[in-house]
Amino acid sequence: MFHDEFAMAPQMHCIPIQIIEENNWAVLEWRETKGFQGCGFFEIQNGLIKTQRGYWDKLTYYKLYNIPFEKE
Repeated sequence: MFHDEFAMAPQMHCIPIQIIEENNWAVLEWRETKGFQGCGFFEIQNGLIKTQRGYWDKLTYYKLYNIPFEKE
């Protein structure tokens, strides 16, 4: 899914804004060079990512990169 989604905007480059760590969780807040923002939540276990959740506004992303948006 991510390969197909991000392949539509190959010029996208994410810049870390803030990283927060607590126990076995890390939160990464990021923005990309055009100002689009998002965040990711990671649960780490034995040095590996056990759980990952990412949040970003898909419609804003599509509009920013002029990608046609179809309702699902």
